[in-house]
Amino acid sequence: MAPLDALARVDAPPASAAEQADALNARFAGADAATVLAAAIRDVFPGRVALVSSFGSESAVLLSLVAEIDRGVPVVFLDTLKLFPETLAYRETLVTALGLTDVRTVTPDAARLSLKDQHGALWMTNPDLCCHIRKTEPLQRALSGFDAWLTGRKRFQSAGRAALPLFEADGSRVKVNPIAGWSPDEVRAYAAGRGLPEHPLTARGFASIGCVPCTTKVEPGEDARAGRWRGTDKVECGIHTVLEIDGSGI
Repeated sequence: MAPLDALARVDAPPASAAEQADALNARFAGADAATVLAAAIRDVFPGRVALVSSFGSESAVLLSLVAEIDRGVPVVFLDTLKLFPETLAYRETLVTALGLTDVRTVTPDAARLSLKDQHGALWMTNPDLCCHIRKTEPLQRALSGFDAWLTGRKRFQSAGRAALPLFEADGSRVKVNPIAGWSPDEVRAYAAGRGLPEHPLTARGFASIGCVPCTTKVEPGEDARAGRWRGTDKVECGIHTVLEIDGSGI
């Protein structure tokens, strides 16, 4: 790929994350996922980008795409301490299968859990705060030192993601969604074509997999994320939204 334009010139004034995202969306409009990823990893944010993966039902696709470019890209895995055992086992399966060399498992702060979730039941009374302590806060610590992060979110997953761009501002960082425009058929075709192993719970009806207490099976015809926080109006864990729940900030 040709050298970057003024966006990345050392003599140019620093651009905000929003300005970077706008410029990158214009530059890579219509580009395929491999092109977007190669540019983000090698040219735009070399050594300063991480992939954040849940090792959930569709995570293998983005992990595989990144591994084809650079197996050493840091992969951040948020272990909330309430995940399915199958997810933890799947993480090891994919790490081995894809040859990933820098997977960083991040857990919640023990002092915060002791203070706010001593009995491990916060998800029942305040699921937003539970996600904040177990996911959002650990992620912010893990992303320290990175200018951008990669996600596997897709527009078809929910109404709230229908307009998801390739690049978006996330505070002072840029968030990259290289497979935002992929359809369910494209996801399945890529996984099948690469022989990627499935998450063990997928065959049991779990379309989107998070923590054990807040994940249920999805019935035919339901939204792919209908099984998350079922029976509540909660639709996101918080790592993709700005939350100011208990004054601690992000």
